[in-house]
Amino acid sequence: MKKLGIIILQLGLGLTIFTTVTYFTKEKVVDIGKVEITRNKPHRLNWSPLIGIAVMGIGGIILWQASKRQ
Repeated sequence: MKKLGIIILQLGLGLTIFTTVTYFTKEKVVDIGKVEITRNKPHRLNWSPLIGIAVMGIGGIILWQASKRQ
């Protein structure tokens, strides 16, 4: 349980620090026989830092409960 709390706490910290993830997909622009032109189209995944703080709170509670049981 203690390891799970630490992992969730670190995940929450990462979500708080990094609030945007950018990934790319390939998109066909031109396709003429053997000639094919593609471009990388960026997509952004955004979330609020409050989500990371909430996840850190959950991890802290799990860690607190695990240390309380011992």
